[in-house]
Amino acid sequence: MALCVTEITSWGALYYAFPVLLGPITADTGWSSTATVGAFSLGAIVSALAGIVVGRSIDRFGPRRVMTTGSVLGTLGLVGVALAPGLGWFYLAWAVAGVGQAATFYPPAFAAITGWYGDGRLRPLTSLTLVAGFASTVFAPVTAALVGILSWRDSYLVLALVLAVVTIPLHAVFLRVPWTPTAVAAPGSSPDDTPRTLVRSPRFLGLAAVLALAGFGLYAATINLVGLLVARGASLDLAAVGLGLIGAGQVGGRLLYAPLARRSTPGVRVAVVAGVGGALVVLVGVLPGPVGAVIAVAVLAGACRGMHTLLQASVVSDRWGTASFGRVNGIFTAPTTVAVALAPAGGVLVAELVGGFPAGYVVLGALALVSGSVALKL
Repeated sequence: MALCVTEITSWGALYYAFPVLLGPITADTGWSSTATVGAFSLGAIVSALAGIVVGRSIDRFGPRRVMTTGSVLGTLGLVGVALAPGLGWFYLAWAVAGVGQAATFYPPAFAAITGWYGDGRLRPLTSLTLVAGFASTVFAPVTAALVGILSWRDSYLVLALVLAVVTIPLHAVFLRVPWTPTAVAAPGSSPDDTPRTLVRSPRFLGLAAVLALAGFGLYAATINLVGLLVARGASLDLAAVGLGLIGAGQVGGRLLYAPLARRSTPGVRVAVVAGVGGALVVLVGVLPGPVGAVIAVAVLAGACRGMHTLLQASVVSDRWGTASFGRVNGIFTAPTTVAVALAPAGGVLVAELVGGFPAGYVVLGALALVSGSVALKL
């Protein structure tokens, strides 16, 4: 339960508040949207790189020390964002916040649950992602309410205070479970699958690349749904509702993941999620209407995106076991973290290159489809 609360709060303050505050930030500072989003993306890239070190640290020290430190760094990063006197300091503050993200977001929580629950990890992993999936539902309107009465700087200071008050004590007090994760080999794994050789193996690198490519396609498609729906004739309000329904699709997808996991191998699961998700994204791109039908298909694609999160949580342990899971999974998820960070701007760029969002969705879906076909060979 403590991790559920801290994940909602960490994602809400360190991630989902930014899109709400982007407009007020640019209006107040005069910085361009591109430059401002670039700072946020830098934080995500730093998070991906720091995640490798975070994973090793969790293996060595356990989640309590690492995630508590991450809460402190995340708080300091948000304070730095709020007080940044110029764009350079703004970038530096988001880099610090990125280290905090690496130590508080899903990967360290997944490592903690995998170490504590072993073979029984799927149920708590699903529960965690289901609850944390409501971070945007909680924090987007809260952030909008804050910036309605405060400046964006004061809003970030309030969010930093919430992050500190909620997550630091919960991580410090409730993650005291003894850290003695059992290293269990997955069925069919090889004796050569030691952490050092594993992370260099073509199969490991290939599966990491596949998950990153699929993640880029699925995340870029879902986050840019407003642009696609407006191009199909929807009003901005209706398009926003469609985007909000993606969250419901993600929750539904996570509920469907356990039955899929019981009936498939890790490679097949990746192929199904990427392939079906890619096909649905292509369908969103080619379907001319009505808008309600386009939204319905997009929600189904959102379900695949929701399952993609659980793939990140479980595919390494299911395929190769739990030995040095923090370190191995940190390396495995780094490319996906970068891909997801680039997805919002990348989706817009793809659309611009091919002549609009409908054609862009076909390209994004094709990327996920290709990754799914490659996964069958891994």
